[in-house]
Amino acid sequence: MLGPMLQARRLRFLPIAVAALLLACGGATAAAPQGPAAHGSDRFEIPATDEGLPGAGPIRRYDWFRQLWRERRSEWAKRVEQDQNAVVFLGDSITQGWGGGLGAAFPGIKVANRGISGDTTRGVLIRLREDVLALHPAAVVLLIGTNDLEEGATPEVVAGNLKLILTALKQGDARMPIVLCQVFPSSAKMKRPADRIKAVNALYRAAVKNDARVTYLETWPLFADANGDAPAAEFPDLLHPNEAGYAQWAASLRPIFATLGFSETADDPFRPEDGFESLFNGRDLTGWGYRPTTEADRTSAARWQASDPEAAAWPFVEAPVNFDGLKVTPDGRFAVKAGRLVVTTPPEYRKIQQLWTTRDFPRSFVLKLEFRATPNADSGVFLRGPQLQCRDYRLAGPYKDLKSYKPQDWNELVVTVEGGTARATCNGELLEAALAVPPSGPIGLEGDRGQMEYRRIRIKVASP
Repeated sequence: MLGPMLQARRLRFLPIAVAALLLACGGATAAAPQGPAAHGSDRFEIPATDEGLPGAGPIRRYDWFRQLWRERRSEWAKRVEQDQNAVVFLGDSITQGWGGGLGAAFPGIKVANRGISGDTTRGVLIRLREDVLALHPAAVVLLIGTNDLEEGATPEVVAGNLKLILTALKQGDARMPIVLCQVFPSSAKMKRPADRIKAVNALYRAAVKNDARVTYLETWPLFADANGDAPAAEFPDLLHPNEAGYAQWAASLRPIFATLGFSETADDPFRPEDGFESLFNGRDLTGWGYRPTTEADRTSAARWQASDPEAAAWPFVEAPVNFDGLKVTPDGRFAVKAGRLVVTTPPEYRKIQQLWTTRDFPRSFVLKLEFRATPNADSGVFLRGPQLQCRDYRLAGPYKDLKSYKPQDWNELVVTVEGGTARATCNGELLEAALAVPPSGPIGLEGDRGQMEYRRIRIKVASP
């Protein structure tokens, strides 16, 4: 378990901010994140010119920013030993503004706040070695890029700097996990129009595609309103989140931290009710495996991939595979973590994979389970074959109007199958009244986009 919580001074927001963590595509070549050599206190000053500095685009040199940059970095230098192996939050005023609330949001996790109000991607790149890599972080949570847009940088320049940041983090520790948050929504009134933010986020996603060490977190749809802007209820100044906004950001990160092993490490003491049997033992994947991909799915995949360049990857299974005794599937997609069956975030962004029980269920049954989804995650529960959508319903649908659904928290799914129909509820609210199902078949879980977790999967089968 990671150690004591970081207590940091909460500063009022300066006229800058927001950020976006989403790695991306760009056009800069990899370079070490270091500027001209400096000595003593000079090393905490913003370089006077861009000469010799890595990256491209804006570096802020306003008087107030110079002072803030120097003060925060000088103070951090005194905490290098204290903050060793922390989960480092790296960014601008959105990160800085979390202040002392950062540690409180993640009890039991050692965190270090390395946000500087007003910073840009290039500014982060310059200070990366001393402010971040010197701490040997357990992980880095990155949100940066919004201030670049205010200063007139193109999405391509922003994404290019992000790629350099990622390269430098990898050179520091190739095994260190990185959580890349999408740039939060803002407003054209703040010189951060929705189309520019979406372009940055798209380039970030492209930059980290197929990089298994980076978890791409969809924090833009988490907040964006119908116009793609920041909602005033969570972003009163259309740039910085209030307490409600920070609470949502924290909730989106907690499932990721649990999967990385930073929290929720104790075994689940749950035991099934009388008459129910566990389909998932909470320790390994016994009773689960891959089944050969059906012809119908092969046809669907081919049609989708031929017509949509954004279509999901869809690897086919040619022969049955049994995972009895394994904690992780050989491809890493399904993993057991402290009583949770985790469908991990695919490096491809979207990837269709299906995990099935090795048993079929020909008789009527009641299936109960709990699930938790990261923002905009897409998954499903198969009932003898047909799929019941199981997602982050608020963002991914199709049941967007549920009143009791708890985003990024645990929800209960109950499915009653009698004969050829299934009735499904989420936290007691009706999802499907009469979903048609075949006479027999297995129970399955699908992975598509984002991270999904399942636990307490149990079934009560009717007597013969």
